[in-house]
Amino acid sequence: MTLTSSQTTAAGCTAPGVHATARIRATSAGTTTALPVLAGDGPFDLRRNRPHGNQARVCILGAMSAPLGGDRLRIEATAEQDAHLHITTVAATIALRGPTPEHATYDVHLTVADQASLHWLPQPLISAARSNLRQTCTIDLAASARLVLREELVLGRANEPPGRLTTRLTVRHDGHPLLDQQTMYGPDAPGWDGPAILAGHRAVGQILIVDPAYEKEPPHVRLVGDDPTHGQAVLTPLAGPAILVTALATDTMHLRRLLDAAYPIA
Repeated sequence: MTLTSSQTTAAGCTAPGVHATARIRATSAGTTTALPVLAGDGPFDLRRNRPHGNQARVCILGAMSAPLGGDRLRIEATAEQDAHLHITTVAATIALRGPTPEHATYDVHLTVADQASLHWLPQPLISAARSNLRQTCTIDLAASARLVLREELVLGRANEPPGRLTTRLTVRHDGHPLLDQQTMYGPDAPGWDGPAILAGHRAVGQILIVDPAYEKEPPHVRLVGDDPTHGQAVLTPLAGPAILVTALATDTMHLRRLLDAAYPIA
């Protein structure tokens, strides 16, 4: 566990910012899943929730405002062979400017072994005005691993423009690339609010499902939502045992409804 409240620049000056890492490791324990590693610091307060069948459940609580400018935050979660792990957050994450205009980073690394599963279902990320966040999610999956991932982004709070937000999702399955996408929103991001990207919407989300069962029976492309003004979602199979649901909406309520309609998650 590493937590520092400042960082040293190349010029030898101290810049504000929190460095914090949370680590979660799930292992199979007969008919249940154990959590031998559950360590959080800085803004990460990790809580064990009541297990659901053989699935261990963890909720991440925010112990302080984060991410702020200059913060370096990281979450590492591993589901070992035959383990089943479900991770969520108790509330939305709000990216704020903080005491420095320097960007913040929020890096998530997920590893899922053979016959294991991991549900990564955080609450929405809100990009507040004048914030600057670079978020990455890197996932390594074994051949028989299963993943359920939901991502929801809200660009600006009520009646305010968004900050700068860059997100990247990289997924490797059985050692091979499955999905690698990067998006940029807010000031200096070309065309982010135009008809080719958000078309005036302020909430965007996706669900990624990786399941070996899709090798034999991939689902068909499906469009969800009858009113493009409030938003729509599309479900598409990927070139691998996976499907991707992508949705645009006017707000978080409509976004969650579209995602749930495309692929309900218990």
